[in-house]
Amino acid sequence: MTLPALFSPFQLGGLTLANRIAVAPMGQNRARAGLVTPWHLQHLGSLAVSDPGVLIMESGAVEALGAGSVGAISLYNDAQEAAMAALVRDIRSFSSTPLGMQIVHCGRKIPNVELAGVRDELGLDTMDTFGPSAVGFGTGHQEPRELSRDDLKRLVASFASSAERAMRCGFDLMEIHAAHGYLLHEFYSSLSNLRTDEYGGSLANRLRFPLEVAEAVRRVWPRDRALGMRINCIDYVSGDITVDEAVALGCELRGLGFDYICVTSGSIVSRGQMPPAKPGYLVPVARRMREEAGLPVMVVGMIVDPRQADAVIAEGHADMAGIARAFIDDPRWVWHAAERLGVKVDYPASYERAHAALWPGTPLARNIFTAADG
Repeated sequence: MTLPALFSPFQLGGLTLANRIAVAPMGQNRARAGLVTPWHLQHLGSLAVSDPGVLIMESGAVEALGAGSVGAISLYNDAQEAAMAALVRDIRSFSSTPLGMQIVHCGRKIPNVELAGVRDELGLDTMDTFGPSAVGFGTGHQEPRELSRDDLKRLVASFASSAERAMRCGFDLMEIHAAHGYLLHEFYSSLSNLRTDEYGGSLANRLRFPLEVAEAVRRVWPRDRALGMRINCIDYVSGDITVDEAVALGCELRGLGFDYICVTSGSIVSRGQMPPAKPGYLVPVARRMREEAGLPVMVVGMIVDPRQADAVIAEGHADMAGIARAFIDDPRWVWHAAERLGVKVDYPASYERAHAALWPGTPLARNIFTAADG
């Protein structure tokens, strides 16, 4: 029997994924001083036992000044690394699902309502935020201090150091967050980067700092694992030029030896207003990135229905479907997708009694809400 595209294996860098389903990062805001807590174990563990192709945990700040909300995780000190390593070990004890880690610096995009709490939680006495230029995100955010060249060198080292920590923790995949209005995105957007030195002005200059970070992480991240970057392709202000610039960044990442790109969208200024999301609204962008950048692509954005996800892969729009809130709604999304697409998957031995092939209650469980509404 030919497997549906969504359940076909895929070689991603040094990893062999069992299927094309990726659990995309979802911020939980349940950390304490940047350390993961039991909440993260139950959240990630529940998703891991369902056997997606890869499970990527929420982004961790590469330094204290880069954390963007109270309860955000971080990965810049030994205590945080030890807690993260224990989390990975615990999940590995019951699941072989490949695990990914995303790293970030939130730059200037730290809301005023969160700023004091974040600084207090992490033991900082400064309320400064930082960005490529002294231009604020907009309403509800303060004007940042412009990063100096020495600051940029330090931050490149911070990203590489966090990647090394993630490597020691045992993660299989590393994703650099360069989207959603955070620091790396702030550098390659002309709306937030007004510098006149070698890090501003032309697109090549605006890409310089994100690519220095990418190159530093590529040097330390093992080739037998997987390395990618999440790129902002639509900012809801600038129009089609953002896709052109995102593709240019993707092409540069291919040259650096990256293994994949995750295409996403998000505001770079507070006036950017996302229209109502439609299922698969980023799929056309993903296809363009895949064809022009020449790297495997993960696409996110209202991918909920298994047949929709399968079509995205089967029709060559993307290589992986990144799914987030659908997994919160249904932690067994993989199993239920397999049922819909006629694929036999194994359940952990402790859960076998609920397998559709063994449990007579399956039809009732699948139809109970529809029947109640009808």
